[in-house]
Amino acid sequence: MNIVMLSNTYLPHVGGVARSVDAFTREYRRRGHQVLVVAPEFSEKIPSEEGVVRIPAIQNFNGSDFSVALPLSGELSERLDDFEPDIVHSHHPFLLGMTALRVARSRELPLIFTHHTLYERYTHYVPADSEALKRFVIELATRYANLASLVFAPSESIASLLRQRGVKTPVAVVPTGVQLENYRNGNGAATRSRYGIPASAYVIGHLGRLAAEKNLEFLSAVVLEFIQRNEHTHFLVVGTGPMQSKIRNLFDAHGLGDRLHMTGTLQGEAQRDAYSAMNVFAFASTSETQGMVLTEAMAAGVPVVALDATGSREVVEDRINGRLVLKHSEREMISALQWMLEQPPETQASLQREALQTADNYSMENCAESALTHYQSLVHQHWPLDDSLYAQWLRLRNMIGAQWEIIEGVTGAASAALDQSHPPQDNSHY
Repeated sequence: MNIVMLSNTYLPHVGGVARSVDAFTREYRRRGHQVLVVAPEFSEKIPSEEGVVRIPAIQNFNGSDFSVALPLSGELSERLDDFEPDIVHSHHPFLLGMTALRVARSRELPLIFTHHTLYERYTHYVPADSEALKRFVIELATRYANLASLVFAPSESIASLLRQRGVKTPVAVVPTGVQLENYRNGNGAATRSRYGIPASAYVIGHLGRLAAEKNLEFLSAVVLEFIQRNEHTHFLVVGTGPMQSKIRNLFDAHGLGDRLHMTGTLQGEAQRDAYSAMNVFAFASTSETQGMVLTEAMAAGVPVVALDATGSREVVEDRINGRLVLKHSEREMISALQWMLEQPPETQASLQREALQTADNYSMENCAESALTHYQSLVHQHWPLDDSLYAQWLRLRNMIGAQWEIIEGVTGAASAALDQSHPPQDNSHY
């Protein structure tokens, strides 16, 4: 099949959606399918990338690490003519999601939409954030889903939520898989040595984009108190983002800077080694649709302590492969970490074995096979969009755009942390 992936965020940006698009793209190509990725430019360039169309974009929108794509030229249309797509897969309901909608509509192709994000949790990145805006964003994403041929939900809890919100389009649960071989047999000792972590230390780890919506103030406070109580414990944080300096300042202010180890972004072998250096992975985000980093940690044999939330409850089995913290309080999270620390060696080994087994269930091979089966059921059919639904979606989008103007004459209503912003008003381009 010839598959077009349109995403408002992609490599080199580090984030769940970018990593998901990259992981599926690699697996589809490995199986012999052709994939064309359409994504914004980022300030950091990737040399000699193939099968990617880059769209000009505003960099570091509103102080974030996201890019906001600008109106498109005719180059994409020409590339699509040459590519002859069978499937159009959109990863956002905004910006390039609008482009995906127009491409599918004009070519009468099936449109797949992966609902990666709880969009209403990210509106703080734009001016004029309000409860009304949150409701608009939910409604816009719901109506976009109803214009798709099929919706992928990364977890069953998200699939259930979408149905509750009024999504009538069929919803299939297709998580982003983990490439198991990328996380097995890491050299944790090398990471500990590199960052000055004692070989005997008990290491709490975290990996991800360091942003407020990941509930990192809560997590940092929890880990700070935990390591104050337990002398030989350290905190290993992998990633970058707006919260980076705040986390560092918190630990320094309490005289514990020497037990906080912030590595910045790691890739490949360095990332695998970092996971292997951890005794437990701590996760406090409540805004996830799928906790991809949880399955990655488990693929490295690392049990997880996480707050009970979408994206976590499908992966973490309490006292089996980690701890699922039902009450969202610092006290309960600290207690769960303490429980993990105090388990005897045989229980620790069992938690690690179960973590590995969970990761096997989320292998990239299994998840890609599921996605391709759904694709195959839709190809070679004409999919004309319902014009009335399309018109309703456009009206709602324009209502949101009327609330504020982000970039005069180019783009209105934006929500950068959704990995997207309001699409251009000129509907004649793609």
